[in-house]
Amino acid sequence: MPLGFDDYVTERGRALLRFAYLLTGDYHLAEDVLQEALAKVHGRWSRLRRDDDPNAYVRTAILRQYLSWRRRRSSGETPSELTVDAPGGTDYAETLAQRDALWHALSGLPRQQRAAVVLRFYEDLDDDEISRLLNCSVATVRSHVSRGLARLRDEIHTVGGEVR
Repeated sequence: MPLGFDDYVTERGRALLRFAYLLTGDYHLAEDVLQEALAKVHGRWSRLRRDDDPNAYVRTAILRQYLSWRRRRSSGETPSELTVDAPGGTDYAETLAQRDALWHALSGLPRQQRAAVVLRFYEDLDDDEISRLLNCSVATVRSHVSRGLARLRDEIHTVGGEVR
């Protein structure tokens, strides 16, 4: 028997919020995107068949909500609560700077590229699944991921100015 909506959100809520956060780059916006997506899913929850995958359905709703989001921030500044667990022997400041550079570069990607990169490397989805979620061809997914990774490589610099 499939989970009820409340049980599903209780069980998967943190992972869904993390997914929305990776897409949006802003914790508060991620909460808004997730809340709006879950509100839409709630109305359709009883119509999900037993063989439907609620994870894929909800992830698609979040992704579509993110991709259709049109509001713009009034400022380019975004506060963050970044926590980094530096590996033993690694300079904490350098690790933080590298993660900040990666986060900044990721936030600069166009929405489709960012979504494709997040779905590939965070959600660990294959090209076919990503193409279904983004409603595009597999070749387009590969192009988005390839261009996104190339742009990330070009923009990420270490603290010493060395390109990685």
